[in-house]
Amino acid sequence: MVRERYLRQLDLLKESVLSLGEIVELIFRDSMTSVIDLDIGLAEKTLVLEPGVDKFEEEIEASIFDLLALQQPMASDLRLIVSSLKISADLRRIVGLSINIAKIPGRMEGGHVKPLVDTKRMADIAALMLKDSLMAFETQDVELAKAAAARDEEVDKLFYSVWVELIEMMAKDTSIISRATNLLFLIRYLERIADHCCNICESVVYLATAEKVRLN
Repeated sequence: MVRERYLRQLDLLKESVLSLGEIVELIFRDSMTSVIDLDIGLAEKTLVLEPGVDKFEEEIEASIFDLLALQQPMASDLRLIVSSLKISADLRRIVGLSINIAKIPGRMEGGHVKPLVDTKRMADIAALMLKDSLMAFETQDVELAKAAAARDEEVDKLFYSVWVELIEMMAKDTSIISRATNLLFLIRYLERIADHCCNICESVVYLATAEKVRLN
């Protein structure tokens, strides 16, 4: 009976992390849509979701501490607990960055200074990295985790390309500095989100193999 309850707690922990991941995907997607469309209403709806995520993460942490305090996890179970703690922390940081993105529409008077083609590409890749990293966690698929993390290189290349373009635009036209600076922040947030996805992939590899690797 005790063992069954323990195993159920582990299952619930994993389910909770995956549920948190679904919420994070939604917040990230809507934050980017709000920026691309300069939809302040959607941005405001996204901003109010942050406290709920904080509460969710706290519940996951409490569950983890309960498992550690009241049980004696074996090696593989302990890796699941540690990985869940780390992944939930990375997901919370992705939410924080997404919230920063959702604040941008309210500061963008006059519209975008350039089409957000490459920036949207960065966001699409990061969103795919997030989706695949969570799927890899659910299935303990090491190869999927490594493939997801490998996309970080393309995000970095796009980041530097857009960064240089915006700096050159500001040098030529100082009137756009404020709006261009918001886009500089945007691509930095996206680059950091991709990095946190890599962290999740590293946790998946550790969970499945007990190996600590660097994937970004």
